[in-house]
Amino acid sequence: MSQFFNQVYEIVKKIPQGRVTSYGAIARYLGHPQSSRMVGYAMNAAHNHHEVPAHRVVNRNGLLTGKHHFPGSKLMQQLLESEGLTIKNDQISHFEDFFWDPNTALPPFEIGF
Repeated sequence: MSQFFNQVYEIVKKIPQGRVTSYGAIARYLGHPQSSRMVGYAMNAAHNHHEVPAHRVVNRNGLLTGKHHFPGSKLMQQLLESEGLTIKNDQISHFEDFFWDPNTALPPFEIGF
């Protein structure tokens, strides 16, 4: 599991500022499309890795489902808004305009877990 988490963190570090991706997109990139929940577990544990911009990973509909893992009640939203995104009712407005897909943005992933 630790190797998988580290692979997730390496992908999340590549998400450009002002962009977001989903748990499922990361899981698909790693070659394990059924592992979205494991990506979520990795994001929940990312608080120990300050260089991982975990706020840039949301669910497939742009909902801030991981917000309760951030200190304070609105930190995830505030971090995204500071990067230019608009959040309404815990959802990214115009999500498709800010979605970053590692499957098209990065070269094919070659190492499995």
